[in-house]
Amino acid sequence: MPANPITVKTTVDAPRSEAWHLYTEAEHVINWNFPSEGWHCPAAANDLTVGGKFKITMAEKQGNLEVELEGTYDEIEEPNHIAYTLDNGRKVTVDFTEQGEKTDVSVQFEPGDKQPAEEQKKHWQAILDNFATYASNYESVAE
Repeated sequence: MPANPITVKTTVDAPRSEAWHLYTEAEHVINWNFPSEGWHCPAAANDLTVGGKFKITMAEKQGNLEVELEGTYDEIEEPNHIAYTLDNGRKVTVDFTEQGEKTDVSVQFEPGDKQPAEEQKKHWQAILDNFATYASNYESVAE
């Protein structure tokens, strides 16, 4: 039986369609998918189709630890909703809600059993906060 899901949220200073692309395209994922300054995302591959797979590598900059996140997409409703199953069977959903020129992003995930739920929530929130920073600053970088 799955554990109670955990939800993390942020608001991005970007329209929903732009937030969607920045969240889903591998060339952008490598710029934000890590929890803190001591980490980075050296590789990401993404087949954003139902049944498609993704693989994201997070690594400590000092090279002591590397974590790969892999999964398969179950549902894609561009630019509103993504659902996927991680290779360890845990389910994740991501929802994008337009709020004028901004976008609310909500990620709900089933916690694993190797870390306390509160630690997992902090980790996922830190990654989502990195996404919000990247996405909110992207437009000014692109112009």
